[in-house]
Amino acid sequence: MKYWHRVIMDPDSNPLSVLQRALRFQIMVVLGLMWTAIFSAMAGVWFVYEALVILHLLAATGVLLTGATFRAARNALSFRDQPHADNGWGRLAAHRARTS
Repeated sequence: MKYWHRVIMDPDSNPLSVLQRALRFQIMVVLGLMWTAIFSAMAGVWFVYEALVILHLLAATGVLLTGATFRAARNALSFRDQPHADNGWGRLAAHRARTS
């Protein structure tokens, strides 16, 4: 359980770790708000409609959006990956080698 918590919630361990700290924080806040809205809607649906299908669709949507965010972050380039004056490529070659 600790492993999965760290993989998802720790921005230094999850796929967002390749991004800048401020951007990681912003994305984690948005994902946290998204999950808060999903669980709140799930609780509301449970008490009002008791529709199990809607609960599952909300949870599945949250999982898909979180996975898509992590996958996009894994392939993202930061300002550090842009060409530099020293050799013209900076860390871009290392990033491409890591993601290939």
